[in-house]
Amino acid sequence: MRKVSFAEFGGPDVLQLIDAEEPHAGPGRIRIAVRAAGVNPVDWRIREGQKLGAHPTELPSGVGLDAAGVVDEVGEGVEGVEVGDRVFGEGACTYAEFTVLSAWARMPEGLSFEEAAGYPSVVETALRIIREVGVQPGQTLLVSGASGGVGSAVLQIARDRGITVIGTAGAANQDYLRGLGALPTTYGEGWVDRVRQLGRIDAALDLAGSGVIRELVELTGDPQKVITIADLGAPDLGVRFSGVAGSVPAALSVAADLISRGRLHIPVERTYTLAEAAAAHVDSQAGHARGRRVIVP
Repeated sequence: MRKVSFAEFGGPDVLQLIDAEEPHAGPGRIRIAVRAAGVNPVDWRIREGQKLGAHPTELPSGVGLDAAGVVDEVGEGVEGVEVGDRVFGEGACTYAEFTVLSAWARMPEGLSFEEAAGYPSVVETALRIIREVGVQPGQTLLVSGASGGVGSAVLQIARDRGITVIGTAGAANQDYLRGLGALPTTYGEGWVDRVRQLGRIDAALDLAGSGVIRELVELTGDPQKVITIADLGAPDLGVRFSGVAGSVPAALSVAADLISRGRLHIPVERTYTLAEAAAAHVDSQAGHARGRRVIVP
């Protein structure tokens, strides 16, 4: 089978499309024929060699955590899923024609494989950081870098829970944020004052790592009311970096429920082939997404 791999840490150019042996489903696992794989910032952070405790990496390594596809092997002890089922979930080395999943759920009706591949990690992350930051119904949450995959999920999950969200994004994405139920504003000079004009901030999330931690602490009045998933230097300012995943099966269940109720939809901004994985990483690192990027084998 074909899969994307890298033998050394570095820039996007270290990614190679290689022929590899097919993986097989061990106990408690399933294998899928991949129809689409989600592109996440953690993918290129791992490729660069960033020290992410939740994702130790041995070289050579495959790439990717999220995927959607058709079950074609069911491991020992697995119940409730059969060969031929359409599922989405999380595993390892998902930029490939086949991958093994450790967590999965059946795809909701009407969801394409490309859309489904964009949900697992971002919904788990969104649920985790909303919980960790402690924001409650009736309060106001500020989301810095709100238009990407995690931001899109945070905005919609928060809205479903009765939380007001103020989101920062580029000028081109203001209507997109508004459509997801957020009060939008642009970043750049004067953004702190623009946020203050929109309301009192009870908690804040940094999703872009754009050097705004001090301002988020200023707006909330307490570093414990700020969480980042993108700024590795934030702990120096007393702000928690959230990087250890919670229950992925539980997150997939929540995602399926929200999608089925029409309360969650994350659009696919662009698809790439396996051979275009490096380009997908370049675009992901550049940011400014509106939704998700996915790879289609």
